[in-house]
Amino acid sequence: MRVICCLKQVPDTTEIKIDPVKGTLIREGVPSIMNPDDKAGLEVALQLKDKYGAEVVVLSMGPMQATEIIREAFAMGADRGILLSDFKFAGADTLATSSALAGAIRKLEPYDIIIMGRQAIDGDTAQVGPETAELLDLPQVSYVKSLEYKEDGTCLVTRKVEDRSYVLRVKTPVVLTVLGEEVEPRYMSVAGILKAFREMEVEIWSADKIDVDVTTLGLKGSPTQVKQSFGKQLKAAGHTYDNVSAAEGAKLILEALIDKNLL
Repeated sequence: MRVICCLKQVPDTTEIKIDPVKGTLIREGVPSIMNPDDKAGLEVALQLKDKYGAEVVVLSMGPMQATEIIREAFAMGADRGILLSDFKFAGADTLATSSALAGAIRKLEPYDIIIMGRQAIDGDTAQVGPETAELLDLPQVSYVKSLEYKEDGTCLVTRKVEDRSYVLRVKTPVVLTVLGEEVEPRYMSVAGILKAFREMEVEIWSADKIDVDVTTLGLKGSPTQVKQSFGKQLKAAGHTYDNVSAAEGAKLILEALIDKNLL
């Protein structure tokens, strides 16, 4: 079994600030980390390795500093790591990113399961997993909580949505996106850290290495662009009313909406 796990290096959003004039992220001095949902996805992949002997291949796209999260994945137990790094990938939106990942994944055939995090904390779009599945013409399951691989080549996938869960049987190969809050990633081991830096090599793939039309990559291949970023705005304090009936509450809400010219 081969499991491909896609990872993204992101700025630690607890440290992020917005330039009030330019409306852009201030990245200087902000530490970079492995995206939490992706780390949860990596844990699911490593559980498949523990249980079924799967080969875990991690794949990322970014500048050379992104090798840091691939080595972190090695230290956790991944077997192979590939970084897509080329100026042709620069400025990619979710579709262009998915195009690059899909092109790399085609070069890694055969594979059984492709795992990604639900979304990245720097964009929160939750689009790359589904778009990659569409480009590869594969079935997909999002919001994955857990999975069990079956001998007939199918997976039983538990998908959590709002107030309920669904158990789905899906054929492989399949793309899964994992909920970070539902999976506790393992820690790196000391032996794993030593192996990651002494024995493991990160493969660097350029755009010429992958199976993709270069016009779909980077800024030129991106149909969307970020115009401005802004921090979350604080809302004014609200009013609290105690011991009111449903009818009285409805009247208060109606009066507030009329007062704000919303009705």
